[in-house]
Amino acid sequence: MSGRRGNLTALAVLSVAASKPMHPYEMGQAIRGWGKDRDMKVKWGSLYSVVAALEKRGLLEAAGTAREGNRPERTVYRITAEGRAELADWTRELLATVDGDHTRFRAGLSVAVVLPPDEVVELLRGRLRALEAGLAADEGELHRHKGTVPRMFLIEDEYALATARAEIKWIYALIADIATGTFADLDKWRSFHEHGGLDGDAASAWEHAEQHSADSSGDPS
Repeated sequence: MSGRRGNLTALAVLSVAASKPMHPYEMGQAIRGWGKDRDMKVKWGSLYSVVAALEKRGLLEAAGTAREGNRPERTVYRITAEGRAELADWTRELLATVDGDHTRFRAGLSVAVVLPPDEVVELLRGRLRALEAGLAADEGELHRHKGTVPRMFLIEDEYALATARAEIKWIYALIADIATGTFADLDKWRSFHEHGGLDGDAASAWEHAEQHSADSSGDPS
């Protein structure tokens, strides 16, 4: 994993900036309102420094200023082409990499729409291969210990195996939904990418869907 990709606050910022230009305070509101802080750990105290770092790397750029009421002017930032490429590549990494950290996989799923559905399927198939290989190895290890090690010392391994089996089952079902076309709103997802990705109306649709999800869960906007 790239050291620069350890802070998921940057992923959250890029994901909301992909919808429209925003100033950092608005980004924070969007992250909360869309529920992105449920999907990934956001370090609120570093939000402004993360925005500055993304600008320094050329992933965000200043797009003017905005003023609300009597508040001081704020710099508005927009995502660059390089920022969109980083968002997509980071999403690929999160979806495909099996590292035992389920929160990172959830973060990848929360922004999976930035990739075409067929690419997501291929990434998930790769993840399945890694998960199934790991499951087989862990099952063999647990089997070797049974009978010689009291179960009280193995229940965490049983839990890990149950979690892995559940993830594998869920991923197979998701792949089947996409592959067979039964995934709800699959046509909209494909349309996002047929018309150039998350720009314009596509980005607005993503924003509205995330806002509805956050409203339904009672998160603050």
